[in-house]
Order: sequence, then structure tokens, then C-alpha cells
Amino acid sequence: MTYEAEIVTQKKLATDCYRLEFYAPEIALSAQPGQFLMVKTSLTLDPLLRRPLSIQSVDHARGLVKVVYRVVGKGTALLAAKKLGRRLNVLGPLGRGFTMLTNGKFAVVAGGLGMAPLYFLVQRLKALGNEVTVFYGAQNRYQLVLVEQLAGLRVNYVTATDNGSSGFKGTVVDLLREKGLPPVDIVYAAGPPPMLRALGELLREVGMPRTEVSLEERMGCGIGACQGCAVKVHGTEGPVYKRVCADGPVFSAEEVIWE
Repeated sequence: MTYEAEIVTQKKLATDCYRLEFYAPEIALSAQPGQFLMVKTSLTLDPLLRRPLSIQSVDHARGLVKVVYRVVGKGTALLAAKKLGRRLNVLGPLGRGFTMLTNGKFAVVAGGLGMAPLYFLVQRLKALGNEVTVFYGAQNRYQLVLVEQLAGLRVNYVTATDNGSSGFKGTVVDLLREKGLPPVDIVYAAGPPPMLRALGELLREVGMPRTEVSLEERMGCGIGACQGCAVKVHGTEGPVYKRVCADGPVFSAEEVIWE
């Protein structure tokens, strides 16, 4: 479904990184952690394609939806320039999200803006009475853009930065390798592909618990028609391709063939 959503707030969080909040009660009511939106950034055909944005959180009572994004090209630059009160054409929510359980113990591993979809997940897991530990890594402390909001959820969290400006010095996977992973029912992860690949290798070494990863791929349509976001996975008779937008973006880590 497509909706005309009114922009309520637009805030710069760090260099080229923004949080956008808009009024879309239908999306706020139906969205699940791990799902995403396809947002039209221009009233013209330039750029032609919508931009995929993970849902960072929703407010059911007020009908609000938040997304966090980084400016990486013309489309997201146009989005960052939009003012309050302007309307966005939004398609969604789309995709398959994370598995939700109750009364369990879970680890959440985020790299950079991978924290955006995972923040929504942590909110829901806490609301369901679960114990959640978050491992949050970025290049430096300024890129830990959701750490204050995370603290507000009253969850256990540890940070890691490549330059040591916040928490452990090194990647979030280095942190896990040194500190160890607590006993959990499921590991949830999102971030750049190299980080997810390294995490998968580490978890295999220690006896992989059930792990779900949210994958990042370039998307054209967001609904599975264009086949532009295919990812190689293990099939029953050998490697096959699945669509990140329609079959994911959340996959089992054991299913993905990391290349």
C-alpha cells in the first residue's frame, strides 16, 4: 500500500545522517521489526526509483513512524532537504521481519546504521518481557547515533568503536570475540556485509546459536518484481538466489552464502 505521509520532524544526528519522523497511522499500526519502506524522494522522475529505508520505531498512539538514513546520493540528499509539513509518498511496510518470541534471552549485534531496524526490534522484545543485551559498534562515537535512545529503553548495552572513542576499541565483532557471547535463544544482527560475514564466522567457531540477520542490498522496486536485490543462499540442491526485498530482508545467518 502507498500512503501520503506528512513530515513531523527532521533531525540531523551526525555528518550526513538524519532521523525523519512522519505521520502515517496505517504504517505505524501494521509495521513489524525488520520491515522497511520504499520512499519517493522527488515529485519528478529524477531520481526515478524510491529509496529503501528501515523502520526505526513507531508510535501507535500518535500514528508516527521514524526512519534513520544516511545521505549517499541524490535521492537521500533530496530527502534530507525536505521541510516539516511536506508530504512523502511511502510504500510499505514491506518485507519479512524478525522472529518475535516471549520470555527469552536475546543478543542484538549492530554495526553503524544497522542499529535502526534493530532498535525497533529491541523495543518490541522488551515489551514482550524478554532479556536483551545489545552490542553496538561504529567507526567512532559520533556514529553511534541511537545510543541515547537505546539507553532510554533500559537494556544492557555495550559499545565498540574502531578508534576507541566510545567503549571497546575495535569492531563489534572484535568485542564479541574478546568478551564472549552470553547464552541466548537468538542472535539478531544488522550492519554492513563485511561485519555480518565476520559475525557469522565467529558464531560458527563458538557453536552458532540461532541467528537472524537483516541484509542490505540495492533495491529497485521493493516488492520482488525487478529481481535487483538477489542474494545467494543455500538451497536443498545447491546455491539458489532469493530476493532481499520480498524473501527478506531478514534471513537465517546459516542460510546466507557470504561472498
